[in-house]
Amino acid sequence: MADETENETPQDEQEPVVEQAPEAQAAEETPEPEAAEPAAAEEPQEAAEAEAEPHAPAEPVEQLHPKEARRRKRSKKSGEARPSRTPEERHAERVAERRLKAVSRRARRLSERAKAAERRAAAPAAEPLPPVHAAVEGTRRVRQGIVVSDKAQKTITVRIDVARRHRRYEKIVRSSSTVHAHDENNDAHEGDVVRVIESRPLSRTKRWALVDVVERAR
Repeated sequence: MADETENETPQDEQEPVVEQAPEAQAAEETPEPEAAEPAAAEEPQEAAEAEAEPHAPAEPVEQLHPKEARRRKRSKKSGEARPSRTPEERHAERVAERRLKAVSRRARRLSERAKAAERRAAAPAAEPLPPVHAAVEGTRRVRQGIVVSDKAQKTITVRIDVARRHRRYEKIVRSSSTVHAHDENNDAHEGDVVRVIESRPLSRTKRWALVDVVERAR
Protein backbone atom coordinates (compact mmCIF):
# COMPACT_ATOMS: atom_id res chain seq x y z
CA MET A 1 0.00 0.00 0.00
CA ALA A 2 2.85 2.32 0.74
CA ASP A 3 4.41 1.71 -2.63
CA GLU A 4 1.22 2.50 -4.44
CA THR A 5 0.89 5.72 -2.57
CA GLU A 6 4.46 6.69 -3.47
CA ASN A 7 4.00 6.08 -7.20
CA GLU A 8 0.82 7.94 -7.39
CA THR A 9 1.27 11.62 -7.63
CA PRO A 10 -1.32 14.03 -6.59
CA GLN A 11 -3.34 15.72 -9.26
CA ASP A 12 -2.20 19.04 -7.97
CA GLU A 13 1.48 18.23 -8.58
CA GLN A 14 0.96 17.08 -12.24
CA GLU A 15 2.06 19.52 -14.96
CA PRO A 16 -0.75 21.74 -15.98
CA VAL A 17 -1.85 21.52 -19.66
CA VAL A 18 -1.82 24.95 -21.26
CA GLU A 19 -4.38 25.40 -23.98
CA GLN A 20 -3.22 27.65 -26.79
CA ALA A 21 -5.41 30.10 -28.54
CA PRO A 22 -6.40 29.43 -32.20
CA GLU A 23 -4.49 32.51 -33.37
CA ALA A 24 -1.28 31.20 -31.87
CA GLN A 25 -1.72 27.79 -33.56
CA ALA A 26 -2.23 29.45 -36.98
CA ALA A 27 0.88 31.54 -36.44
CA GLU A 28 2.95 28.42 -35.77
CA GLU A 29 1.62 26.56 -38.80
CA THR A 30 2.18 29.36 -41.35
CA PRO A 31 5.77 29.56 -42.71
CA GLU A 32 7.86 32.51 -41.89
CA PRO A 33 7.78 35.24 -44.54
CA GLU A 34 11.55 35.56 -44.52
CA ALA A 35 12.00 32.03 -45.86
CA ALA A 36 9.58 32.61 -48.76
CA GLU A 37 11.28 35.76 -49.97
CA PRO A 38 14.44 34.10 -51.41
CA ALA A 39 12.37 31.63 -53.46
CA ALA A 40 10.35 34.48 -54.94
CA ALA A 41 13.54 36.35 -55.75
CA GLU A 42 15.02 33.32 -57.55
CA GLU A 43 12.09 33.02 -60.04
CA PRO A 44 12.62 36.35 -61.90
CA GLN A 45 16.36 35.64 -62.00
CA GLU A 46 15.78 32.29 -63.75
CA ALA A 47 13.35 33.95 -66.21
CA ALA A 48 15.95 36.61 -67.03
CA GLU A 49 18.58 33.93 -67.67
CA ALA A 50 16.20 32.04 -69.94
CA GLU A 51 15.50 35.20 -71.93
CA ALA A 52 19.20 35.98 -72.22
CA GLU A 53 19.97 32.56 -73.74
CA PRO A 54 19.67 32.53 -77.58
CA HIS A 55 16.92 30.38 -79.01
CA ALA A 56 18.17 27.12 -80.44
CA PRO A 57 17.67 26.87 -84.23
CA ALA A 58 14.75 24.70 -85.28
CA GLU A 59 15.69 21.39 -86.81
CA PRO A 60 15.15 21.35 -90.60
CA VAL A 61 12.27 19.24 -91.76
CA GLU A 62 13.54 16.27 -93.74
CA GLN A 63 12.18 16.19 -97.29
CA LEU A 64 11.55 12.59 -98.21
CA HIS A 65 10.83 11.07 -101.56
CA PRO A 66 7.26 9.71 -101.78
CA LYS A 67 8.56 6.15 -102.08
CA GLU A 68 10.80 6.58 -99.03
CA ALA A 69 7.90 8.08 -97.04
CA ARG A 70 5.68 5.11 -97.94
CA ARG A 71 8.45 2.69 -96.98
CA ARG A 72 8.87 4.30 -93.57
CA LYS A 73 5.13 4.35 -93.04
CA ARG A 74 4.93 0.63 -93.81
CA SER A 75 7.84 -0.10 -91.45
CA LYS A 76 5.96 1.53 -88.56
CA LYS A 77 3.01 -0.82 -88.87
CA SER A 78 2.53 -3.32 -86.11
CA GLY A 79 2.19 -6.19 -88.54
CA GLU A 80 -1.13 -7.39 -87.31
CA ALA A 81 -2.78 -9.90 -89.59
CA ARG A 82 -5.80 -8.66 -91.49
CA PRO A 83 -9.02 -10.61 -91.25
CA SER A 84 -9.47 -13.27 -93.89
CA ARG A 85 -11.45 -12.19 -96.94
CA THR A 86 -12.97 -13.96 -99.87
CA PRO A 87 -11.58 -13.48 -103.38
CA GLU A 88 -14.70 -11.47 -104.28
CA GLU A 89 -14.08 -9.04 -101.40
CA ARG A 90 -10.43 -8.62 -102.38
CA HIS A 91 -11.41 -7.96 -105.95
CA ALA A 92 -13.98 -5.38 -104.83
CA GLU A 93 -11.33 -3.62 -102.72
CA ARG A 94 -8.90 -3.52 -105.64
CA VAL A 95 -11.57 -2.09 -107.93
CA ALA A 96 -12.48 0.60 -105.39
CA GLU A 97 -8.81 1.53 -104.92
CA ARG A 98 -8.28 1.73 -108.66
CA ARG A 99 -11.27 4.01 -109.02
CA LEU A 100 -9.93 6.37 -106.36
CA LYS A 101 -6.55 6.44 -108.03
CA ALA A 102 -8.15 7.08 -111.41
CA VAL A 103 -10.11 10.03 -110.01
CA SER A 104 -6.99 11.61 -108.50
CA ARG A 105 -5.00 10.90 -111.66
CA ARG A 106 -7.69 12.51 -113.83
CA ALA A 107 -7.80 15.59 -111.60
CA ARG A 108 -4.02 15.94 -111.73
CA ARG A 109 -3.96 15.63 -115.51
CA LEU A 110 -6.70 18.23 -115.91
CA SER A 111 -4.81 20.65 -113.69
CA GLU A 112 -1.59 20.06 -115.65
CA ARG A 113 -3.41 20.68 -118.93
CA ALA A 114 -4.93 23.89 -117.59
CA LYS A 115 -1.52 25.11 -116.43
CA ALA A 116 0.04 24.26 -119.79
CA ALA A 117 -2.72 26.14 -121.60
CA GLU A 118 -2.12 29.18 -119.38
CA ARG A 119 1.62 29.04 -120.10
CA ARG A 120 0.99 28.80 -123.83
CA ALA A 121 -1.42 31.73 -123.70
CA ALA A 122 1.06 33.85 -121.72
CA ALA A 123 4.05 32.97 -123.91
CA PRO A 124 4.78 35.23 -126.89
CA ALA A 125 3.96 34.00 -130.36
CA ALA A 126 6.74 31.97 -131.92
CA GLU A 127 8.39 33.39 -135.01
CA PRO A 128 7.98 31.30 -138.17
CA LEU A 129 11.05 29.28 -139.02
CA PRO A 130 12.81 30.05 -142.30
CA PRO A 131 12.45 27.40 -144.99
CA VAL A 132 15.13 24.76 -145.03
CA HIS A 133 15.41 24.84 -148.81
CA ALA A 134 14.89 28.23 -150.39
CA ALA A 135 12.60 28.29 -153.39
CA VAL A 136 15.34 29.19 -155.84
CA GLU A 137 15.26 27.76 -159.35
CA GLY A 138 18.61 26.57 -160.60
CA THR A 139 20.01 27.17 -164.07
CA ARG A 140 18.70 24.58 -166.48
CA ARG A 141 21.12 23.10 -168.99
CA VAL A 142 20.65 23.77 -172.71
CA ARG A 143 22.12 21.42 -175.32
CA GLN A 144 22.27 21.40 -179.12
CA GLY A 145 21.99 18.19 -181.16
CA ILE A 146 20.70 16.46 -184.25
CA VAL A 147 17.30 14.76 -184.45
CA VAL A 148 17.82 11.10 -185.23
CA SER A 149 14.19 10.00 -184.94
CA ASP A 150 10.76 11.68 -185.00
CA LYS A 151 8.55 8.60 -185.31
CA ALA A 152 6.96 8.91 -181.86
CA GLN A 153 4.06 11.30 -181.30
CA LYS A 154 5.24 14.59 -179.71
CA THR A 155 8.64 13.08 -178.99
CA ILE A 156 11.95 13.36 -180.80
CA THR A 157 15.22 11.55 -180.23
CA VAL A 158 18.21 13.89 -180.22
CA ARG A 159 21.88 12.88 -180.48
CA ILE A 160 24.18 15.28 -178.65
CA ASP A 161 27.81 15.15 -179.85
CA VAL A 162 30.50 16.22 -177.37
CA ALA A 163 34.17 16.89 -178.24
CA ARG A 164 36.57 17.58 -175.36
CA ARG A 165 40.32 17.47 -174.78
CA HIS A 166 41.72 14.73 -172.58
CA ARG A 167 43.27 16.12 -169.41
CA ARG A 168 46.38 13.94 -169.47
CA TYR A 169 46.98 13.05 -173.12
CA GLU A 170 45.56 16.33 -174.50
CA LYS A 171 43.93 14.65 -177.46
CA ILE A 172 40.42 15.37 -178.67
CA VAL A 173 37.96 12.78 -177.37
CA ARG A 174 34.61 12.65 -179.12
CA SER A 175 31.51 11.11 -177.52
CA SER A 176 27.77 11.28 -177.97
CA SER A 177 24.64 10.75 -175.90
CA THR A 178 21.01 10.28 -176.88
CA VAL A 179 18.10 11.96 -175.13
CA HIS A 180 14.35 12.06 -175.65
CA ALA A 181 12.81 15.52 -175.87
CA HIS A 182 9.19 16.69 -175.86
CA ASP A 183 7.97 18.29 -179.11
CA GLU A 184 4.45 19.58 -178.51
CA ASN A 185 3.74 20.62 -182.15
CA ASN A 186 5.80 17.95 -183.92
CA ASP A 187 7.87 20.78 -185.39
CA ALA A 188 11.25 19.00 -185.62
CA HIS A 189 12.01 16.24 -188.10
CA GLU A 190 14.81 13.77 -188.64
CA GLY A 191 18.13 15.46 -189.54
CA ASP A 192 17.25 18.87 -188.07
CA VAL A 193 19.66 20.64 -185.72
CA VAL A 194 17.67 21.56 -182.61
CA ARG A 195 18.27 23.07 -179.16
CA VAL A 196 16.72 21.32 -176.12
CA ILE A 197 16.47 22.33 -172.45
CA GLU A 198 16.08 20.40 -169.21
CA SER A 199 12.58 20.02 -167.84
CA ARG A 200 10.63 18.12 -165.22
CA PRO A 201 10.06 14.39 -165.83
CA LEU A 202 7.46 14.18 -168.60
CA SER A 203 7.52 10.40 -169.01
CA ARG A 204 9.67 7.43 -168.11
CA THR A 205 12.49 8.57 -170.47
CA LYS A 206 11.70 12.21 -171.32
CA ARG A 207 13.56 14.81 -169.25
CA TRP A 208 14.10 17.43 -172.00
CA ALA A 209 11.93 19.77 -174.08
CA LEU A 210 12.39 21.32 -177.53
CA VAL A 211 13.34 25.02 -177.52
CA ASP A 212 13.64 25.76 -181.24
CA VAL A 213 14.95 24.37 -184.53
CA VAL A 214 18.36 25.85 -185.35
CA GLU A 215 18.77 24.36 -188.84
CA ARG A 216 16.46 22.37 -191.06
CA ALA A 217 17.60 19.25 -192.82
CA ARG A 218 18.09 19.52 -196.61
